[in-house]
Parts: sequence; C-alpha cells; structure tokens
Amino acid sequence: MTRSRRASSKARTSTDEQVVDPVEIAGTVAIVGFPNVGKSTLVNRLTETRAAVVHETPGVTRDRKELICEWSGTTFRLIDTGGVDREDTGPFGRQVAAQARQAVEEADLVLFVVDAKVGATPGDEELAAILRSSRRDVLVIANKLDDPRRDAEALEFHRLGL
Repeated sequence: MTRSRRASSKARTSTDEQVVDPVEIAGTVAIVGFPNVGKSTLVNRLTETRAAVVHETPGVTRDRKELICEWSGTTFRLIDTGGVDREDTGPFGRQVAAQARQAVEEADLVLFVVDAKVGATPGDEELAAILRSSRRDVLVIANKLDDPRRDAEALEFHRLGL
C-alpha cells in the first residue's frame, strides 16, 4: 500500500484534556465479491468488531462501510462492499455494483473473496477480469473451506490470473 493518509485518534493527557494524535494510514483495502461469500465476516475478523452485519441471507450488505482498521501494527482504511450480483439489474443491484467499482478505484489493495466450496464460477471469472483491468493489487481469499483436507480445492482459483 503506497498512499499515505492521516486519521486521528483521541488520547487523554494527565489533565484529562482530549488531544488529537495523528495516526498514519498505510492505505486503503477494499473487500469485494459476490453475495454471501463471507466479506462482512472477514471485515469483522479484521476489525475485531461486529461492525458489519452478517446473515445467511444473501444481499444483507447494500451500502459500503468504511472503517479504520489496525492489523499487525499497520493502520489502514477498510471498505466493506455489498455483494455484487450480476443478475440483479434493478436500481439496488446497480447501486451496489457502482459502490464496489468506486471502492476498487480508491483501493491500494483489493481482497476478492470467493466461495471455495462452490468453486470458480463464470461470475468470479468476470469479476476477476474487471479486477485485472483495474491494475490494483488483488489477493483472492478462498473462503468457506473449513476442512483442511479440502484445501487443495482453493487452488482452482489460481486460474483467475490474480
């Protein structure tokens, strides 16, 4: 992550005044993927909060959510996006897709979350092509493989070329 930004956090002095300390923001990370692949669960793990709503029903996250996150001593802006649904051509579907595109444009790093139980889908291939053309750094997060004996199934996502 190359861009540097500043955010502020509050600290207390001995006189109990609030002082703003600048916090170095290493960059922006966007989390994208299709509905119900575990994007919001990943956000909650990274932020150690329950800031993102998690539900079995696909499409619960509609609006993008921006959070400041610290992971392994690095502070960054994290953008949780709604699940992109190729088949939802209505106003909400278009809005979610537009918000995801905007998040990718703002990102220094994109986490592309996929459902490894389902395997690589034509939609994953289409989204991977869009991410390749964005010229952003992308990590594919193969989710939903809880059995270590099935880890090899995640290797099929290498063919996405990310």
